[in-house]
Amino acid sequence: MLNSHRSSTVLARTASPYPATATSIAHMIETQDITGLVLAGGRGSRMGGVDKGLQNFRGLPLALHTLMRLQMQTGASMVNANRNLAAYEAFGAPVWPDVLTDYAGPLAGFLTGLERCETPWLLTVPCDTPLFPLDLAQRLAAAADAQGADIAMAAAPEDDGTGHLTVRPQPVFCLLRVDLLESLVAFTQAGGRKIDAWTGQHHCAIVSFDQPGDDPKAFFNANTLAELQALEGQ
Repeated sequence: MLNSHRSSTVLARTASPYPATATSIAHMIETQDITGLVLAGGRGSRMGGVDKGLQNFRGLPLALHTLMRLQMQTGASMVNANRNLAAYEAFGAPVWPDVLTDYAGPLAGFLTGLERCETPWLLTVPCDTPLFPLDLAQRLAAAADAQGADIAMAAAPEDDGTGHLTVRPQPVFCLLRVDLLESLVAFTQAGGRKIDAWTGQHHCAIVSFDQPGDDPKAFFNANTLAELQALEGQ
């Protein structure tokens, strides 16, 4: 089983411009309050249908690299995958397939994770963004705590198509209060599949990872094998 670098260190609180609300948590979010979930349940369509999470990245399966990076930041971890389950189980973390059928997208992974999560908070990360920040959990937790939010979502620089970088939300990088399960069940049962359409129903703190010292490529993801090879050189 993988060794996770777990810490009970209390995550830092940041000053908040928002008044306390009824949903404000009573204490700072601690590392052990968070379960990390690697989303590896997609079809891998733009990689020719291969299982993206099992592709090689720096000598390890991509999803394993992501899991190990996540385990350094959370108290528990698990993987959402829909095929090759034995291969994912060999990583040493619990593996859960989507509770929704037909590869319903990352929101199906959110739903699966919330159903299985045994901590107050769930942190989701996709398997194809292996360089995500090592302080992701800390900064999302600090923002959720400071703003009394039910969700904290990362935002990061992206090419706007004209060669300029624009900070945009990264919906698959979410810290979710586990109490949101009932809301997400209702949303998906009504046919909802868009992450932002669901998170927009709740108090969501947006955390920008464009500060001095932040890696502008931390949220670059690999949709093709060529992009994955390019990421290896970063």
